Amino acid sequence: MAEIKKISDFLWEISKEEGAGMNVPVRIFANGNIIKTMQKDRTLNQARNAATLPTIVSNMLVMPDGHEGYGFPVGGVAAFPMDGGIVSPGAIGFDINCGIRLVKTNLSVKEIKPKMKELMDSLFKNVPSGVGSKINLGFTRSDLEKVAIEGARYVISKGYGVHDDIDSTEENGAMEGADPSKVSDLAKKRGVGQLGTLGAGNHFLEVQKVDRVLDDKLADVYGLEPDQVVVMLHSGSRGYGHQVCSDYLRVLSDYQKEHNIQLADPELSYAYFGSKEADDYLKAMKSAVNFAFANRQIMMHLIRKSFSEVFGKSPDALGMDLLYDVAHNIAKEEEHEVDGKRMKLLVHRKGATRAFGPGRKELSGAYREYGQPVIIPGSMGTASYVLAGRKESDVLSFGSSCHGSGRVMSRHQAIREIPASKTMGEMKSKGIEIRVRDRKLVSEEAEWAYKSVDDVVASVEGAGISKIVARMVPLGVAKG
Repeated sequence: MAEIKKISDFLWEISKEEGAGMNVPVRIFANGNIIKTMQKDRTLNQARNAATLPTIVSNMLVMPDGHEGYGFPVGGVAAFPMDGGIVSPGAIGFDINCGIRLVKTNLSVKEIKPKMKELMDSLFKNVPSGVGSKINLGFTRSDLEKVAIEGARYVISKGYGVHDDIDSTEENGAMEGADPSKVSDLAKKRGVGQLGTLGAGNHFLEVQKVDRVLDDKLADVYGLEPDQVVVMLHSGSRGYGHQVCSDYLRVLSDYQKEHNIQLADPELSYAYFGSKEADDYLKAMKSAVNFAFANRQIMMHLIRKSFSEVFGKSPDALGMDLLYDVAHNIAKEEEHEVDGKRMKLLVHRKGATRAFGPGRKELSGAYREYGQPVIIPGSMGTASYVLAGRKESDVLSFGSSCHGSGRVMSRHQAIREIPASKTMGEMKSKGIEIRVRDRKLVSEEAEWAYKSVDDVVASVEGAGISKIVARMVPLGVAKG
């Protein structure tokens, strides 16, 4: 086991001398409880392996919600120079641009409680969920090509939302440089019927109330107040993005063999910028990113539709504005400070959220002045948080923060050890309305299968990379 050096109460380091071939140290944002938990699986070993990737700069980072994943740990962040660096699909993940969207309302808990059952029924009906879930909105393969390039902007032009939604979406809802010709026919076939669907696994739709405000000024900027009802949505690029990742892992496996590249872990395959393999993957990845932005945009429209049906008012009258949409499985060209110099980097985030602080040109409106909202869901039935990015994160974490609470049990272990009835009973005792298509998911996503989200957000705040703004708790949950 590698020696883990404590730098502060919320920052730990594994020296690059602790692993064969490590090019940079591993830095872990965590409190004392979380660092112990991380040592029980392969999280830190995977981080050490990732630190052997060529051209990696500064540090390999692990967020407090980190846990083992495919090759590269979930909760991992790594950056590579745009001049001569690499891209690694395993450091982005299968669910490209899995992310979170938070929708505000002007409703209070008192106003919504009498209609919660009706509202959850409507949401469960209007937003398809479950493994392989589909919806017929009339999109064609031709539409899919446009979605790949224009992302959320394209579906807004088709009536699924309003232009203001773009200003509150990371990348304004579409990454430039996407090329759907680099996406396989199988990925397109999987994706065409899934635009506007939630999926399964840890994806969810939650109606929540703002339980506590912890920073009055930032909450006022973000438009949040105690007892306010909000809606949180967690989903990604569905089968489209999964297939893109699968396709290019095979391509890059061949690339490793062709160039006689030896890897610490075969799941960490990569290609150098300028190679056909890297260029094609990045264009396909951006297509999947834009698919996911469009997917969440359509579902937000369906959520607004449900609220309108139940409350008999327009989304405008209900104050249903988008707070923000953040991605947490993505690679993006950004500029950050490394060893006192500004560098253009491709920042890989896998289970990590961009957390830009005040002054970043990528942010618009009030967010440029006060910092980007960082939306952190908890496990099913527990609290979620809104945080704000801090300027210090630019140097400490490539402008990154955590993305959730992070698993401590595998899905299979959770199914074996946590009866669905236990979770359902716990949620019922809290007065939470739940709708789920597969009871197995209730065990997989039970709160005991995850770290404490309170510990996780306290760790990123303590480390100085995000500021806690507000805490939310669920009123209703819908899952696949």
